Amino acid sequence: MIDIALVFAFVTVGAAQVMAMIRLMRGPHIGDRILALDTMVINAIALIVLIGVQWGTQMYFESGMIIAMLGFISTVALARFVLRGDIIE
Repeated sequence: MIDIALVFAFVTVGAAQVMAMIRLMRGPHIGDRILALDTMVINAIALIVLIGVQWGTQMYFESGMIIAMLGFISTVALARFVLRGDIIE
C-alpha cells in the first residue's frame, strides 16, 4: 500500500513542480515569479523527503532541512531586493 501512495505522491508533487515552473516562466508580475520560485523550492523539498521515505534513509531528511533554510533565506533576500533595490541596509 505504501508503494501506491509513494507513486501517487511523486506524480502529484511532480505535476505541482511543472505547474510552478510554468508560472515562473509566464508570470506577468515579479511577485508571481517570486512565489513560483518559492513553491518550486517547497516542491523540491517534498521530492527529497519522498525519496528518503522510499529508500528508507534519514540523510535525505537532513538535506531537506538544509534546503528549506536556504530556500527561505533566498526568498526573503529576493523579495527585499525587488521591493527596496538593496538586500542589506
